[in-house]
Amino acid sequence: MSGSPVLLLLAYCVAIACFSLAGGQLPNWVKMTHTRTQLMMSLVSGLMLGVAFYHLLPHSIALEQGSVDRSVWWLMLGLIGMLLMLRMFHFHQHDFSLEEGVHYEHGHGHSHGHVNGQEGVHSLSWVGIALGLGVHTLIDGVALGAVMVGESHSHTTVLAGFGVFLAILLHKPLDAMSITSVMEAGGWSPRARLATNLAFALLCPLGALAFYFGIDSLTGSPEVLVGAALAFSAGAFICIALSDLLPEVHFHSHDRGKLTAAFLLGIVLAYGIGAIEPSSMHH
Repeated sequence: MSGSPVLLLLAYCVAIACFSLAGGQLPNWVKMTHTRTQLMMSLVSGLMLGVAFYHLLPHSIALEQGSVDRSVWWLMLGLIGMLLMLRMFHFHQHDFSLEEGVHYEHGHGHSHGHVNGQEGVHSLSWVGIALGLGVHTLIDGVALGAVMVGESHSHTTVLAGFGVFLAILLHKPLDAMSITSVMEAGGWSPRARLATNLAFALLCPLGALAFYFGIDSLTGSPEVLVGAALAFSAGAFICIALSDLLPEVHFHSHDRGKLTAAFLLGIVLAYGIGAIEPSSMHH
């Protein structure tokens, strides 16, 4: 594999790790109001859906030599697998506002409804969240590594995989905040929160690099394996957007116009990224 995709992937990994680290520290620096959090979630939901349908799935079909059926099977496996993981771990907590001293209760199993962010938070509550998000972020890493492998095999150059990178980049701070916020509510020290935040920030880059450099050592056709990984990742992205992020946003009657606009902006952004990505992967 040429040096250019490797350097680009390394740059993506560094940026994702830095954004994830910053996300975990963000509650210490900026007050994440309820509306700001909801707007970010709406934008990321649209972006993840757009990336899944405009980038990951088409790339998968291209690498599977046009087998739509095979790609859709892998997409469904990714969607169902991520849904089961969401049900099992209940690991996302994306509302970090303390407006009126109470988290907003959405009524679908997430870690909400704590008065002042403390009530009902066990000191080890963060472990389940970290385990779930750890698997989730490794899947994100596989998605990034797979799209980079696919586009390097197609001899693409500038900004290969940018759509996948951007969706992951904007989502990681929310995930990191989930972990550190629950750790803080459980009484963990700043040093422990920082160490956990650092470990989480490195998981996605490790997944991406392991897939990128390890795919050639796997048996079978690399193109077919990469195609399967891309479709699986598309299913995971769709599940996260539709069953985890959007329901939290749509449980609210306020700011519907702004939230809808942010969601549509995310989709438009994902589609627009296709204009700056190499055309060889958009047949």
